[in-house]
Amino acid sequence: MRTRQIWPLSCLLLSFCLGCDATGSGTSNLDLAVDQPSILLVTLDTTRADRVEPEAPAGTTPNLAALALRGRRFPRAYTTVPLTLPAHASMLTGLSPAEHGVHENSRPLSTEHPLLTESLRAAGYWTSAVVSGFPLRQQFGLARGFDAYDDDLGEGLSERRADETTDRALSIVTGWPESLQQPLFLWVHYYDAHHPYEPPEPFATEWADDLYQGEIAYVDQQLGRLVSSFERRFPLHRIVVVADHGEGLGSHGETRHGNLVYDEVMRVPLIVAGSGIEGEVVETPVGVGQLFGVLQSWGQGALDARLGLGETTVVLGEAMKPYLQYGWQPQVLAVGATAVAFQSGYGPAARIETVPWPEAAAEGTAIEGLPREVAVALRDYPLPASETTPSGDLSQEDRRILASLGYAGSPGERSRDLDLSQAPHPRDMTHLFGALDRGSELFVAGDYRGAIALYREILAEDERNFFVLLRLAVAHSVQGHRTEADEFFARASEIDADSVDLRHYLAQHLLASAQWAEAGALFESVLAQQPGRRESLRGLAEVRRREGDLDRAATLLERLVALEGEPDSTWLRLGSVQMERGRTALAIEALEEARRRSGADFSGSLDLGVCYLVEGRWAEAALELDRVAPTSPAYPLALFKRAQASALLQEPDWRERAQEAYRRADPRLREVIARERLFEGTTFP
Repeated sequence: MRTRQIWPLSCLLLSFCLGCDATGSGTSNLDLAVDQPSILLVTLDTTRADRVEPEAPAGTTPNLAALALRGRRFPRAYTTVPLTLPAHASMLTGLSPAEHGVHENSRPLSTEHPLLTESLRAAGYWTSAVVSGFPLRQQFGLARGFDAYDDDLGEGLSERRADETTDRALSIVTGWPESLQQPLFLWVHYYDAHHPYEPPEPFATEWADDLYQGEIAYVDQQLGRLVSSFERRFPLHRIVVVADHGEGLGSHGETRHGNLVYDEVMRVPLIVAGSGIEGEVVETPVGVGQLFGVLQSWGQGALDARLGLGETTVVLGEAMKPYLQYGWQPQVLAVGATAVAFQSGYGPAARIETVPWPEAAAEGTAIEGLPREVAVALRDYPLPASETTPSGDLSQEDRRILASLGYAGSPGERSRDLDLSQAPHPRDMTHLFGALDRGSELFVAGDYRGAIALYREILAEDERNFFVLLRLAVAHSVQGHRTEADEFFARASEIDADSVDLRHYLAQHLLASAQWAEAGALFESVLAQQPGRRESLRGLAEVRRREGDLDRAATLLERLVALEGEPDSTWLRLGSVQMERGRTALAIEALEEARRRSGADFSGSLDLGVCYLVEGRWAEAALELDRVAPTSPAYPLALFKRAQASALLQEPDWRERAQEAYRRADPRLREVIARERLFEGTTFP
């Protein structure tokens, strides 16, 4: 389990009894409000409102149906973005994507935006999360304020099944001592309904013709376990069940989600139940971001705080992924009291479909006229600005996992206002959605030939797709096709020369072409805008090393290893640079850290052994050099250095070792071995 404080639950509870908070600072008396309920927030990934009872057929989701019957149900609840991370960011900040800046998955939430959990924790709550999908891993910024944040999905996995998630959540609930008066805030996230649809038995058989619905039925079963246990343990409680977004399933031409802004992906199930709440249906439009204020009020003991009260406001949502990644028209949703409006494009290029409630989910029912408050909300909705859409810092493995989930796995961004007058509307491009997803999968998997072929087909229909042009440039560069790479980098530059991603990948291309000065200037410009971009730091460090500026190369690598989660390969690189600088002690420190991190997969034994030799640590050098595999290209050199260590240690077989090293060496190394003073008196063939 990844947690802010990785302690057993019993130790955590003991810390409460002793009057300490989760950060270890003394709080002898927690200032708890009299009516603070324990709160359970359950978020259902990729769950359409019409696939949950009572909109779905009876018996489909019996546990959700029972909860809705005794709680408040909101049939006009809408998400802010049809993607996991930005929707949850709105729930936990109360902000729209235009305000919190997260418009897509993989874009971490800025620390400048306070989270719900931070205020609940300050109010005396123990805050815990059990999340089940890669887009919510703590690296993306939602773990702040949580005493425990369980995002352990397993090595290389993208999601966790509902039964395991429920088991982990129940261990928190059932382990809560009766004597403990501190309230609990528990967020449980179920990812199962997300593609691919693979429910376990008996749901796979029962729902063989609709596996998506089978996933929802399976989650409903697990939700029943969780809710009943939570209600038994906490007599004073509040429960919220809400989806982050829906699923297209072919409606309006979209199979999955993220590219369009219609009801099937934007309208979500929302149920509020618990102590003092009676069953009712609230027809007022509400947005998932409004949960922030209500849950925050409950945390202060204001149990009368509720959604759907007061003056009706227009609920807004967006789908900016096609705009940010492909350069297509931006899309905005506006939900008024009597109508829903879907806007694609701004200004003269705008298309607006206005549909009455409750027919909004159907196609072909548009009405004329636009309520004034809806028109104003659409007009004033801002486009994403570059400074609010920072690129995610993703590893190659992260990109692979995102691609496997149907996400691009690469940050899209618009660095300046672009001319949208000729940009296509996403609904006109639905036939390309599948190809774009498949292209991302091929690209991230390293199948560049396949990606190039597919992206060229897309480009034949969408010649100004910035994302595709950039991917083609990178794919050709990796394949060593310099002329083609130059062509596509130039075409991408014509669209958006200021793009930080373009500058980064062009710098990588120039680095591979040994154009050190040009690559260095571009890397510097990227890091001026995004100081923590790891691949640019690595690239610039390599440029400085190649230029002979080893001090600056070492400084850049030290910045890298200071970042959490940096792989052992960076420590290896730092060790190598420190060796070149003649800083042997620093090289040993970096190489030993690399070995500690990589275990049996450590590939720096030759360098570390050489460093030990230089420092006079001959026995350690011998042990380390013995670890170099005979299949390694460095093995002949390792034999030579091992023979040196043997001679220094006066091992009985040191002459035989020197002779073996000579036999395995190439002509140039043989000359070095023959002249080695330590081997004086040894006969070489």
